[in-house]
Amino acid sequence: MSNDINIDWDRKARTGIPEAVYAQSKSDAQLLEIVQQAAARSHSLLFTRMLQSQYDYVASNTNSPLDYDAVSRTLILGKVQTQSSKNSIGIVAAGTSDLPVATEAMRCLDFFGTPHNLYADVGVAGLWRLTQIQPELEKHTLLIAVAGMEGALFSVLSGLVVAPVIAVPTSVGYGVATGGTVALHSALASCSPGIVTVNIDNGFGAASAAQKICSVAGK
Repeated sequence: MSNDINIDWDRKARTGIPEAVYAQSKSDAQLLEIVQQAAARSHSLLFTRMLQSQYDYVASNTNSPLDYDAVSRTLILGKVQTQSSKNSIGIVAAGTSDLPVATEAMRCLDFFGTPHNLYADVGVAGLWRLTQIQPELEKHTLLIAVAGMEGALFSVLSGLVVAPVIAVPTSVGYGVATGGTVALHSALASCSPGIVTVNIDNGFGAASAAQKICSVAGK
């Protein structure tokens, strides 16, 4: 067992959010050992930002049940159980280019067992796309909004629905929008009340916050 791996197996019991493994920058051997440790405990585990090459290595060296999604670069090890909850989360993605981050949030909610729906390519450049699904959006306890460019979706969406909105700025864009800082500033400076913001491209952080909020709301 490697001395540089120390998984927090009890995090879910303590915080309500299970341990997740950030795969980027980890070696193939480290990721495989983490999978082996989890499998030995019959412990389900979520990996984020995992490259296809990392998954290929792990999958070729273990018989453990692995569910990999190349779009979100997430890996779910083991089985997950769907929770019975009156709360649900809507994930609203401005454009198809935002789907890697939106899908990361969705996959995290899959792992948490939280009911959710994804609404893709409904950005405000064609406002009708958003307003026509407004009745569906109103059914959710909380919304995660994922957008790059100027991040206009955050303010518009928050101005249409009762539910709180978690804004996830993405690094989609060019020119002054490169890297997602314009979308981040738009979310932070929004005049529409009820918006909270996570870091750029942080679908996992948004899903974790949404999970905690819905867990408390369901008590």
